[in-house]
Amino acid sequence: MAIWHGEPTTDLLNQGGAKCMPGHLGMVITEVGDDYLVGTMPVDQRTRQPFGILHGGASVALAETLGSIGANLVVDNSKFYCVGQEINANHLRPVAEGVVTAKASPVHIGRSSQVWEIRISDPNGKLNCISRITMAVVPVPSK
Repeated sequence: MAIWHGEPTTDLLNQGGAKCMPGHLGMVITEVGDDYLVGTMPVDQRTRQPFGILHGGASVALAETLGSIGANLVVDNSKFYCVGQEINANHLRPVAEGVVTAKASPVHIGRSSQVWEIRISDPNGKLNCISRITMAVVPVPSK
């Protein structure tokens, strides 16, 4: 049974990020599972650091994008929205080229906060970054 509020599609999610950071960095949501999201990001001139490897900030941007999307899909957006409170990341191995793949899964879904884990793997499937984001669940202001 899916945890999502509504029935999200990859097309709809990708349209939402097309004209902001996810689109500029080439991020693509590729899968919406019952309780996880998968997305990809190229390792290219937009996402590399000067040493020629994936920039840690780009990995964190991918992690925050997936965690934020997941958190907001779980709540009723007519009543709540989710914003990032804290994010951390451990960069485990460099990636110089190809496409990284991230999988975001909830660790905790509460009334006022959520915690998501995002695992980012290199093109060979080896874990290169693990991240955790805490999201605040905020009521939509009454009009």
